[in-house]
Amino acid sequence: MSITVSEPPTFDLVPSVTVTSAVPPVTDDRRDDSDQRAGSSPRWIVPALIVLLTATAAAYLWNLDASGTANSFYAAAVQAGTKSWKAFFFGSIDSSNFITVDKSPGSLWVMELSGRLFGFNSWSMLVPQVLEGVAAVGLVYAAVKRWFGPSAGLLAGAVLAATPVAALMFRFNNPDALMVLLLVAAAYTLVRALEKAGTRWVVATGALIGFAFLAKMLQAFTVVPAFAGVYLLAAPTHLWRRLWQLAVWVGAIALAAGWWVAAVALWPAASRPLIDGSPDNSILNLIFGYNGLSRLSGGTGGNGSGFSGPAGLFRLFDDLMGGQASWLLPASLLALVAGLVWRGRASRTDRKRAALLLWGGWLLVTGAVFSFSSGVIHTYYTVALAPAIAALVGMGGAMFWQNRHQIGARVIGSVAVAITAVWAFALLERTPAYVPWLRPVILVTGALGGVILLAAPLVPRLTRNLTVVAIGLGLVAGLSGPIAYTASTLSTSHTGSIPSAGPAVSGGAFGGGGTPGGAGQGGPGLGATTGRRPSLPGGTGRPPTGSSAAGFGGVPPSGTARASGRAVPTGTTGGMAGGGGGATTSTALTLALRSDANAYRWVAAAFGSQSAATLELSAEEPVMAIGGFNGEGGNISLATFEAYVASGDIHYFIASGTGGGGGPGGGGSGNSDSAITTWVEAHFTAKTIGGQTVYDLTPPK
Repeated sequence: MSITVSEPPTFDLVPSVTVTSAVPPVTDDRRDDSDQRAGSSPRWIVPALIVLLTATAAAYLWNLDASGTANSFYAAAVQAGTKSWKAFFFGSIDSSNFITVDKSPGSLWVMELSGRLFGFNSWSMLVPQVLEGVAAVGLVYAAVKRWFGPSAGLLAGAVLAATPVAALMFRFNNPDALMVLLLVAAAYTLVRALEKAGTRWVVATGALIGFAFLAKMLQAFTVVPAFAGVYLLAAPTHLWRRLWQLAVWVGAIALAAGWWVAAVALWPAASRPLIDGSPDNSILNLIFGYNGLSRLSGGTGGNGSGFSGPAGLFRLFDDLMGGQASWLLPASLLALVAGLVWRGRASRTDRKRAALLLWGGWLLVTGAVFSFSSGVIHTYYTVALAPAIAALVGMGGAMFWQNRHQIGARVIGSVAVAITAVWAFALLERTPAYVPWLRPVILVTGALGGVILLAAPLVPRLTRNLTVVAIGLGLVAGLSGPIAYTASTLSTSHTGSIPSAGPAVSGGAFGGGGTPGGAGQGGPGLGATTGRRPSLPGGTGRPPTGSSAAGFGGVPPSGTARASGRAVPTGTTGGMAGGGGGATTSTALTLALRSDANAYRWVAAAFGSQSAATLELSAEEPVMAIGGFNGEGGNISLATFEAYVASGDIHYFIASGTGGGGGPGGGGSGNSDSAITTWVEAHFTAKTIGGQTVYDLTPPK
């Protein structure tokens, strides 16, 4: 007989007491995170996301072809890539493959494939950039949503879409658009990798960063320290597995970025184009020199203060940089600090802290590079900060809402609203003639929002409603300024090598996308600020709003003639202008370049890629760009040039006034511009075509 002995029943004679604390308990949030995914999203989230993405696409597509070929330097390369697969692979600026652009060609590939499908024009070149912007907004939403909820994701996506420099670069043909999209995608895959320490997501993250390198070289690697550190700290697996996975991650980066570099380096130099930006025709020199150390230290890349202000802690807030992306930068930094303090006692694998470190590390490392580099840093580079700022603002909003019952959270929220409103007022003060009524509106809404956030708990029955009102006022104060600058950016055409978002800034800075020293809408020119005019790629600033440079919009603008079935701009009297996107070529010179074009490898040779690009876009034929972008590549000897002429490879020599490398009034270092010019003048007869001095290199003098 078996006897079962059971424990006697127990009774809790002490009543349970619930103890609340001002500081919420900290966990790794795995249970909470799963509840915040799509399955538990409110019904309005999906429609709201559709509205956000649709509105972003519509805004970025509006009046898209007003900028024509935008940056003619990259536009010429896109045109070349639609004609030659070799030019496509190397990123050559001309279809006869004399010289490449001074970047890796990843961003060009997307635009060139579009051009091959739909024909080369402004729309086929720029629509892929718009789609990259919309995709970046969607991926920021998805990455923030996974751990902070859909509302936080929507806020983050909206902040990115409304950032002025994002609206600029996702409508422009510079490499930054694709690089930013790929880095945002890498951040999303890293978020997924951190959930279960999945090796496939780790590999995907590395591959995306590697492909981002192919868009804009070493700038893509500024996120690497933050990404690696976050995974090493927070991945939910043991240390040795984390280290092994990071080694695989580095391998994925190297493979995705290195295959093209290896192919170019191993390709026989005699059968590939010259590498622009490299005096010794080396792809490694371009990566680590011109686009590497020289950007940090100055070096051959030049002093960057003329482009973005003096290097230092507050460069991102100065007259040149401030209006691009810094509107919510103070609030994002406050959210980062407050969030890390809030999660300070969390476990190693805490996801919310990991997200803060991921986006915060991205912001701090990239921001430090832009702030303290002595080389050339352009204002539009700040688009690389926009996703991190947006994500931190979205996460900060979610953290405030979760802790809104605590006075500390309300104080931090109130301070964030206040400093955002004050900083927006200060930025708008730099453009006093632009929407002057908005400044007091921002101050009033910011003050009301901050006060109501603090006072709402004093009215318990209305606390929630008042908090919602305060948040609405805070959003008005925080987003009105960048939206206003974005509206200005969307309504203005942008051309040239150094576009800038927003209206012209008072005090002499080149605002609004004009080229320094130019005569466009970019203000009085950089010389008014610095007392000197640096040697820059030529340009005439932006054409008037609504104009279309060179007629690449599918339908040629009024004032064009047609030759051989192609649009030829008319009405210009000066022949070839300095380049940079707003320049045009006379009808007479365009027709001359097209004459017997098939008999020559290059229809003309000119000094500088910008000058050559202007000719090439007009004639739709290859032009030799001696000296490359700024004289750091493509500096052939006189003997080499003579050999090309003797072989009948070049039809015309254009006596450009821009000098080697396309910079106004200056030649590139170490080139043979003077020797080539002297030799041409001595052996061939000059004639004037459309106001431009031209030498026909086929019949000797």
